[in-house]
Amino acid sequence: MVRQLTAIIEKEGGGFVAFCPEVDVASQGESVAEARDNLKEALELFFETASQEEINSRLHNEVYITHVEVTVG
Repeated sequence: MVRQLTAIIEKEGGGFVAFCPEVDVASQGESVAEARDNLKEALELFFETASQEEINSRLHNEVYITHVEVTVG
């Protein structure tokens, strides 16, 4: 089965951190592409090795990414 998941990638120090909020899995890399590829590998490993019970308890079916406007200063 193929499932589309969210990848949030953020610059951190000299590299990038990639996070999937649906299952709370993260990885990192030296570039955006490497961080994304490493996250994909980590997610595939998670789904291959985790029990169905763990997958069900960690999988968030609805994740919303949006912007909020705030006053700063």
